[in-house]
Amino acid sequence: MASGQSDTDAKSAGLERITVNLAPKAASALNRAVKLTGDTKTDTVNRSLRIYAYLEQLMQEGGTLYVKTEGSDELERLHFV
Repeated sequence: MASGQSDTDAKSAGLERITVNLAPKAASALNRAVKLTGDTKTDTVNRSLRIYAYLEQLMQEGGTLYVKTEGSDELERLHFV
């Protein structure tokens, strides 16, 4: 939320404020993602949730996700736990 912006202003803008307790590994991953992208923590969490929802929907609909690392022609199937 921008400085000087009230909770009422945020709600009227369609924003939802939440409090999250991150495990140490999740906090480290968030900090790594912020450093890699230059995005804010808020933007990073928002983007992460959209990606997570997409991947969950993909898998529930029977889809499969593959990645190919640089320098390799092989596809590796991703498994989420």
